[in-house]
Amino acid sequence: MQSATEVVARLHGGSSCGSRLRGKVAIVTGAGRGIGRATALALANEGAAVMAVSRTPEEIEQTAAAMRGRGQPVLGLAADVSEPLAVERLVTRTVETFGGVHVLVNNAAVLGPIGPLVDNDPAAWIQTILINLVGPFLCSREVLPYMIRQRSGKIVNLSGGGAAAPRRRFSAYAASKAALVRLTETLAEEVRHQNIQVNAIAPGAVNTRMLDQVLAAGDLAGDLALAEARRQLKSGGTVPELAAALVVFLASEESGSLTGKLISAPHDDWESWGSEHISELMAAPWLTLRRLDPHTLRPLLEMSRQLCVLASRVAV
Repeated sequence: MQSATEVVARLHGGSSCGSRLRGKVAIVTGAGRGIGRATALALANEGAAVMAVSRTPEEIEQTAAAMRGRGQPVLGLAADVSEPLAVERLVTRTVETFGGVHVLVNNAAVLGPIGPLVDNDPAAWIQTILINLVGPFLCSREVLPYMIRQRSGKIVNLSGGGAAAPRRRFSAYAASKAALVRLTETLAEEVRHQNIQVNAIAPGAVNTRMLDQVLAAGDLAGDLALAEARRQLKSGGTVPELAAALVVFLASEESGSLTGKLISAPHDDWESWGSEHISELMAAPWLTLRRLDPHTLRPLLEMSRQLCVLASRVAV
């Protein structure tokens, strides 16, 4: 897999746009800054018309202005993805402006309350679920009729810390992101036969506003989370363009029938996945949330056994 530096160089190495998403229309939520902004720019750079969405008008206009430099049709819209009417309007506006919708990137998210659950403000906890989980549900629900009608579509959900392992003192964020992965897997099964692929990605430890919030929380975040945040700040973290490059891969035809998976931008070798490897992934429970017990481990153990047999034959 290419390094983060190589990915960034490839994304920004030329003035001309790519063509992997030529003729496609994409909606990116939370596109005002960080990973969402990098994703909107990467999609536009590959030829997509992009509807960039954020709750902050000033930020989204800056993103839209940067995308216009790519030469593709773009539009920036301020909207709250936790409001059903706002989501309905943004999807309708997208279709009226660009003629359809082929890609949805559910990136908008908040960190929510930090600290022991017993001390969390209930309103803030619930609002985190509304933005991080209900928002992707509402956006997916609105775009799916168009994708089903055209019998194609790509939905990419941004997961994060806490989805696959406990993250103490961040219960609202962790619960919402774990639920988003299971929503991804469930929806992927529902729309598989309509040629619609739904995947989630873990972007890595990106230095976003959430990192600033963890550092500002101090002792409320807990010793472990605070130490990790300080190390991430010092190291610079994972560049947001790496997650954006993975979104482009999943939004394009390169990802083929890959669906229902949680993919790590910095840790999975996704740039080398060809159709044969994608078929292998789809035939096994890799990159999915599972309880570890004899029933769920059996196919993994059998696959490991087969690989060992194959390796021994090659060695001979």
